[in-house]
Amino acid sequence: MSSENLERRCSVATDAVDPEAAAVSGSRIAILAAAVVVAAVLDALPAAAHTGQGTGAVWSGLLHPLLGPDHVFAMVAVGVLAAVIHRPFAVPGAFVAAMVLGGALGMAGMPLPGGELAIALSVVALGAALVAGTLTRPELALALVAVAGFVHGHAHGTEAPYAAEPIAYVAGFVVATATLHAAGVGVGQVVSRRPAVRAALGSIVIGAGVAFAVGIA
Repeated sequence: MSSENLERRCSVATDAVDPEAAAVSGSRIAILAAAVVVAAVLDALPAAAHTGQGTGAVWSGLLHPLLGPDHVFAMVAVGVLAAVIHRPFAVPGAFVAAMVLGGALGMAGMPLPGGELAIALSVVALGAALVAGTLTRPELALALVAVAGFVHGHAHGTEAPYAAEPIAYVAGFVVATATLHAAGVGVGQVVSRRPAVRAALGSIVIGAGVAFAVGIA
């Protein structure tokens, strides 16, 4: 087989792959994974209840990200960014891993000066990445979401209820975060095909981040 024929066949095989269909498939898998995590934690609730604090700790962890607008903006934006740059697993995974580390250090009492401002600035940076869209390099996106995950996780950890069971509390905010990421991936599948809408959404996220920073200052 000549090299020309081989290149032609490879080109045809590549063109046959629908990138949008692949992205949608990835988002469905991400949502399914989040649902599995939620189901696993809910299944563990009865056992946690026997400890006296476990159930309350799980719900505290679940509610903490959902009740903070800065957390919601950041976590949904991470999911949107993941879909836009076609990294539906790596980007949310980097955020969650760094968040768990930050949460553990926060619960251990490690201080993070300027933590609230860092959270606000992370929202601004995520919005800027959305405006840039596919111009955002994957390695830069991974570094950005890891830093964002760490500062958000630290806030979760430092604000944990005094008597909370660490594992149950962390499981709660991981589930909430995964759910918000999955929602963001779903939104990202829509806006990734509409650059103007994606840029507008990114600008809104930037504005929210600036508002959070001004409120802190």
